Amino acid sequence: MECRVPGLLGAGAGTSGATGALWKLAESGRQLDANVVRLDPGTRVAPHIEPDLDVLLVVVAGDGTLDGGGVPQDLTEGAVVWLPHGSTRGITAGADGLAYLTVHRRRPGMQIRRRAD
Repeated sequence: MECRVPGLLGAGAGTSGATGALWKLAESGRQLDANVVRLDPGTRVAPHIEPDLDVLLVVVAGDGTLDGGGVPQDLTEGAVVWLPHGSTRGITAGADGLAYLTVHRRRPGMQIRRRAD
C-alpha cells in the first residue's frame, strides 16, 4: 500500500498551506500508527514524555531541532531518529518549516493512571 501526500515535498515544508497532521494511517485492524506532520517556521512542539511507545521519526522536508532533554539535535531532511519510550522529546521547526513522518506501535486504549507530580 502506498500513500502520497500532495505538495509535501515539492514546495518545501514551510510554504503556506496546511499545517499539523497532514495524513495518518487509519486502516482498521492495523498494528501501527503513522502520521505526517508539518510545522510552520519557528513552530514548536513542547517537550513531553511518551511513557508507552517507541517512536521512529523521519524528516521528509525542511529542518529543525529535536530537544531530547539534553543537547539539542539538528534535524535535516532524511534524518531518522529513534525516540525510545520514556524519553523526553520536543521539536522546533527551522526557518523553512519542518515536515516529518512518525511511526509507532498502535496506541493502547485509554488507561487510568496516577497523576505525575
